Amino acid sequence: MYNQQSRKREAMRYQIIAAEANEPLARRIEEKFPDRFTFHATEWNKFPDGTDNIEIGGFSPQNLISGEHVLFLASFHDNDVTLSQFQVIICLLQSFIESLTVVLPFSPVGTMERVTKEGQVATAATYAHMFSSLPSCGRPTRLMVYDLHTLQNRFYLHGNSVASLHTAIPLLKQKLEVANIDCVAFPDDGAAKRFSAMFQDMDMEIIVCGKTRGEGDQRTVVIQDGDAKGRNIVIVDDLVQTGGTLFESGKVLKEAGATSVNAFVSHAVFPDNSWKRFNKGGDRECFDKFWVTNSIPTVTDKLPVPDGIFEVLDLMDLIINDLDHFSST
Repeated sequence: MYNQQSRKREAMRYQIIAAEANEPLARRIEEKFPDRFTFHATEWNKFPDGTDNIEIGGFSPQNLISGEHVLFLASFHDNDVTLSQFQVIICLLQSFIESLTVVLPFSPVGTMERVTKEGQVATAATYAHMFSSLPSCGRPTRLMVYDLHTLQNRFYLHGNSVASLHTAIPLLKQKLEVANIDCVAFPDDGAAKRFSAMFQDMDMEIIVCGKTRGEGDQRTVVIQDGDAKGRNIVIVDDLVQTGGTLFESGKVLKEAGATSVNAFVSHAVFPDNSWKRFNKGGDRECFDKFWVTNSIPTVTDKLPVPDGIFEVLDLMDLIINDLDHFSST
């Protein structure tokens, strides 16, 4: 029965609509799986007053969208494009489609799920309200997200949207098998609890780092568990912003005798081009290799892959597998 259902899902056809930043991904999916996916380019224009003037692909000269399963490749890399995409999502759901799956590789509000003082806005809850209030096409909208920073955010969704959580760790594990890595380190206990079980099938030393309080409010990163001496290490976390903790963890591991130290994050946020600090010649140059995924193409498309330490791992095949089987394997 399972194999029968699996084959049925793998044969399902989709019409793809994509945010402008993910149109290259949409074209590559169509090129690789032409029997299953058809991409329709959308015109993401503006009126002179700055409001949206959008024409969704696939509706003209004939309607190829209504009655179909639709895959929407989203990219919420700034507030302007996010609102534009919500408008398209609503229009699609009101167009008598069979189902809608939204692939949002990186949820940018995952770290803002709570507030510490009145008046602050928990944007994760706001986005969840927006998704939960979407129109219904007869079944819930499936929202696929990779390595969501705070897993409890999935329970913020209700009503017409259901979170489908996935991980990019399988992409890293493929690299570890050929990169002579024998140790996985985590910058804090939270990352260790989140990801360590995913490496149980590999013969890896596990190291957990963490911050300790020194004089005053000064905090320093130390190794809390594990031995780095002589190890080829990869530090694993879900995302990097400016990367201060990641850098401090790398330094501590090298000082503890690691042979090599590398890094992996699913989401390369890198505000203000902070990736330059980790590249060759930067003041945070400490990693032999820095793996990231293309979950934020507006950032990773700028990384100097041929001449630097960065390697961008493509999510495409993983997305298709997870679309069909509901889990990253």
